[in-house]
Amino acid sequence: MSVQPQQFSPEFPRTIDQVLVHQQVELLEALLGIEINNKYEVKNSVGQRVYFAAEQSNCCLRMFCGPSRPFVITIVDNTGREVIKLLRPLRCSYCFIPCFLQKLEVQAPPGVTIGYVKQNWDACLPKFSILNEREEEVLKISGPFMPCNCCSDVNFELTTLDGTSQIGRIVNQWAGLTQELFTDADNFGVQFPMDLDVKMKAVVLGACFLIDFMYYEQSK
Repeated sequence: MSVQPQQFSPEFPRTIDQVLVHQQVELLEALLGIEINNKYEVKNSVGQRVYFAAEQSNCCLRMFCGPSRPFVITIVDNTGREVIKLLRPLRCSYCFIPCFLQKLEVQAPPGVTIGYVKQNWDACLPKFSILNEREEEVLKISGPFMPCNCCSDVNFELTTLDGTSQIGRIVNQWAGLTQELFTDADNFGVQFPMDLDVKMKAVVLGACFLIDFMYYEQSK
């Protein structure tokens, strides 16, 4: 008799319209420049940790592929229960032709696909689509021409499909001169409508991790 996967628990995502994602600073990585698996705390608007996210990737791929490496990120709640899993295959991040663009699969719970984050080809701007489990476009994300955070926050706008209405954003927050110079640990704020489908909230959260790896994981 097969065991059906547990349903995605919406209690946390349904009642919030923003989360904070704080990457943990790893001393070994900061001192020796050795790339190790990333770890993140996901907090609510008052700073309480609600999720913990941990990367799982191959050591050799971290060394040779750097931020382009494939990974699995498992997100657990405060009881240690796995609630979301992010899967990123190996693809070319900075391709100058529209092939091998980034695509992140979001599962909630692990084993049940609820959506995807897909990079869209654009010669100038970072652009992504938020897709449902049938790979139908639901929302768009668009970033600035220069996504580096030079002493200021960087906004990636979450919009409707036609791009005319902004409904949220993913913000790479300036973390201070010392952390920015000597580590690749980043802080993000993720905002979305309170009434957005809980599955799409999880996919937008997944987009935050993909954006981190694509634009902010270069070793200092």
